[in-house]
Amino acid sequence: MKNNKSKKKKIWIAGHNGMVGSAILRNLKRKKFNLLTVSKDKLDLRVQNDVEKWLGKNKPDIIFLAAARVGGILENNNYPADFISDNLQIQTNVITSAYKIKVKKIIFLGSACVYPISNKPIKETDLLSGRLEPTNRAYSVAKIAGIEMCRFFSEQYGLNYLSVQPNNLYGPNDNFSAKSGHVIPALIKKMYDAKIKNKKICEIWGSGKPKREFLFVDDLAEALFFILEKYKQLEPINIGSGSEITMEDLAIKIKKIIGFNGKLIFNKKYPDGVNRKFLDSSKIKKLGWEPKTSLDKGLKLTVDWFIKNKC
Repeated sequence: MKNNKSKKKKIWIAGHNGMVGSAILRNLKRKKFNLLTVSKDKLDLRVQNDVEKWLGKNKPDIIFLAAARVGGILENNNYPADFISDNLQIQTNVITSAYKIKVKKIIFLGSACVYPISNKPIKETDLLSGRLEPTNRAYSVAKIAGIEMCRFFSEQYGLNYLSVQPNNLYGPNDNFSAKSGHVIPALIKKMYDAKIKNKKICEIWGSGKPKREFLFVDDLAEALFFILEKYKQLEPINIGSGSEITMEDLAIKIKKIIGFNGKLIFNKKYPDGVNRKFLDSSKIKKLGWEPKTSLDKGLKLTVDWFIKNKC
């Protein structure tokens, strides 16, 4: 699909107000694509009839399915029924309704959480090969269902519905909640509050020992544009940064950027999750894509955005 041809097509970014969706929106706006958006107060993606009516009226050619219920480890662990039901409804309604109006291409945002527990770099072929991490199993099962829906709709009906699996994302417009946010925004919120209140201690959930791979959300948006233009296969594709860090070292980096001078205390009563979650992203890198934003730079951009927009 040539760039000039794709710009004439209508692209719906489902979930454009979220961290991922807003990054896709920024990226494609700069490239002057023909974009469709609708806020969730005007269209509840959990209501199938409303989704069908909206799609039938607006008729997008391409869909980025970034809408989802997401949260940190404690949120996933405490509200599994909400996570599995909301995500199953959203993706099922969009995918089936898109098929009905003959949408040919969907890029579905999965997650590295769909893969089984592994201490090795995780390949796309590892999907459905082992046990899931228990604290976010409900979210993972829902996302796996979305991946498989994309695969089966593509195979049965000759469509191009594909899924991408990014690793832990962070960046502007994230959920900066100490309780329900993912690890980076939660740490930024906690340490900023501790600094402002002149606290001597900031408590960090977990032991600090597990390793994670983090990807800046604007790098993901550029990867998705790359996939839109370059990737023609139906198999899922991983998107990672290629580097990992312990939670303790991550906390120390954020502490330095924010300028918190107190002590970090790790509370082992809270769950760690898996020891390691590192993606094998060799497939997309062989095609020519590489992330541009280092973790240090991405953290600084994220902290700056948080201070400007959330404080």
